[in-house]
Amino acid sequence: MPELPEVETVRRGLAPVMEGRRIREAIARRPNLRWPLPERFAERLAGRRIVSLGRRAKYLLADLEPADGGEAEILIMHLGMSGSFRIEETQAPTLIPGDFHLPRSKASAHDHVVFHLDGGVEVIYNDPRRFGAMLLASHEAFERHPLFAGLGPEPLGNGFDAASLSRALAGRRTSIKAALLDQKVVAGLGNIYVCEALHRAGIAPERLATTLVTATGRPTAAARRLVATIRVVLEEAIDAGGSTLRDHAQVDGTLGYFQHTFRTYDREGEPCLTPGCRGTIARLVQGGRSTFYCASCQR
Repeated sequence: MPELPEVETVRRGLAPVMEGRRIREAIARRPNLRWPLPERFAERLAGRRIVSLGRRAKYLLADLEPADGGEAEILIMHLGMSGSFRIEETQAPTLIPGDFHLPRSKASAHDHVVFHLDGGVEVIYNDPRRFGAMLLASHEAFERHPLFAGLGPEPLGNGFDAASLSRALAGRRTSIKAALLDQKVVAGLGNIYVCEALHRAGIAPERLATTLVTATGRPTAAARRLVATIRVVLEEAIDAGGSTLRDHAQVDGTLGYFQHTFRTYDREGEPCLTPGCRGTIARLVQGGRSTFYCASCQR
């Protein structure tokens, strides 16, 4: 599943063609994706201008102007396992925003939602597995929406720092790897970037989360190092266009390059890249997911 950097890459690819444009017509070719589409979905979108395109955790958020006599709403979109957006413009090449390991599907049989925008632009949502989602929420109800209520801070936002992390980890007897994957601790992190951040920070994935908090509830040096490392890893991944995962590709069809700088992920048996370390990358399973780490330099 695409993680925060991949979703942010998709957002940046879609924003120039979606923001400020009006949805002339929306077409839903099936009644559901992972969940049923909202009632009167296409009708509620038609004629509305997309004010801005944002992101919360791994969700894309299209801020829609109010309908006539109605209220402003937010179109919530999730890529799921295999979802992607395709941009088709008159007299312009087709673009697929995002970076994924194998090319995303262009088979029209999997084109489930189509947005016809002003200026002859079509944005097409394609999803072979149909694990993605599209929902609508009012501005007033957005923070209370079940998908977002209780979400932790954005890892690149001002609300995420060593103090907030220590508060979330205090007393947790789970592993730090599992804690970082808990979206209530920090929003948007996934398996790949947690593995990378823990390795760069020199923290063992099985280490108890509570050990990153002092007896007085303050962050340890390891916690401060981890927060800084998470930011660096995510920023580098976004700058590189994300990582090319099994099903993931960018808006312009190019592949992401961060996977070429992986230090641990999918490198089992290869030498550790930490300067001065002679260890080897190992793999273990935590919560049904592969964890890649170096036992020599991660403590």
